[in-house]
Amino acid sequence: MSNEKMMKAVVCCGPEDYRVEDVAVPKVRTGEVVIKVEACGICGSDIKAYHGSDMYWAGENPWLKAPVIAGHEFYGTVVELGEGAGDKHNIKIGDRVTADQINPCGKCRFCDSGKYWMCQVHNIYGFQQGIAEGGMAEYMRFSNTSRVYKITDGVTADEASLIEPMACAVHAVQRGTIEFEDVVVLAGAGTLGLCMVQLIALKTPKKLIVLDTNDKRLETAKKLGADEVINPLKVDAVKYIQDLTGGYGCDVYIEATGSPIGVTQGLQMVRKLGRFVEFSVFGSEVTTDWSVIGDKKELDIRGSHLGPYTYPIAIDLFERKLVTAEGIITHKYKIEEFSEAIATAQTSEAIKVQLIP
Repeated sequence: MSNEKMMKAVVCCGPEDYRVEDVAVPKVRTGEVVIKVEACGICGSDIKAYHGSDMYWAGENPWLKAPVIAGHEFYGTVVELGEGAGDKHNIKIGDRVTADQINPCGKCRFCDSGKYWMCQVHNIYGFQQGIAEGGMAEYMRFSNTSRVYKITDGVTADEASLIEPMACAVHAVQRGTIEFEDVVVLAGAGTLGLCMVQLIALKTPKKLIVLDTNDKRLETAKKLGADEVINPLKVDAVKYIQDLTGGYGCDVYIEATGSPIGVTQGLQMVRKLGRFVEFSVFGSEVTTDWSVIGDKKELDIRGSHLGPYTYPIAIDLFERKLVTAEGIITHKYKIEEFSEAIATAQTSEAIKVQLIP
């Protein structure tokens, strides 16, 4: 009879086939960290994976390797440290910690040159069986190549649970190189967008306008620092921005909707020589007139992926109370209630839905 300790976990087995199962608690090995998970969020990318998006499931060798424990927005308390892990990360048993959502290989040309977030192997926690099991579980293991961060005492539990999206938002805002005189348009006021609102406001641009089709989210964006908010279903947003800027368009456009219209609308809205930051994960292909990017406007198109080197920044901003989790986390469920949680995450009432083991 096995003495193996068991735990509850959400196991992704295939599109729309996510199961709450009893699985073995991970055992620590050299250089590794095992945490008791305190919270794990459901991301927009989790919803797209749940519904079978080609980005995750297409081809004979899909990027998502099921069955795998889902979840990449996690934090927890250290319960076990493998040999050398405590000194490497400057952590001890009982510390609250999180880690980059990518489990870098540490060997490819990107990892070797410090660009670990673009690791060629690209294992993301919650998407690759065995190598990068996720945080929708009672316990989770960080590998010996993980980048682990201690969460300081002044960060609340809700704030700690939003470190991953805030870190991603920091990188996206950095990619926009926002200046004082810029008119900035942010499309999308979901969890990531509402994190970005706060960060853009800290950059003090000339004006920050937030777009979303959900009025409740727009209200939250206004509270968190947006100068103006627009529902494109009610107002001609492109005309509004053109009129506001004397016909030129916005200086910076950040796309965080995950909807193709967010791209085509932004290309119309941004001025010549403007900066377009693409953040979203899309569930379907986006098509547009590329001559707008080149011949018509000569735009800077900048991608934004993950949160490289920004976790300590996010933790520090929460510690100093320059950003907040207030108004962003709307629902919390137990692991056993995953079916209800994933359904709620797709409603207009939800912003951030979390599992609390």
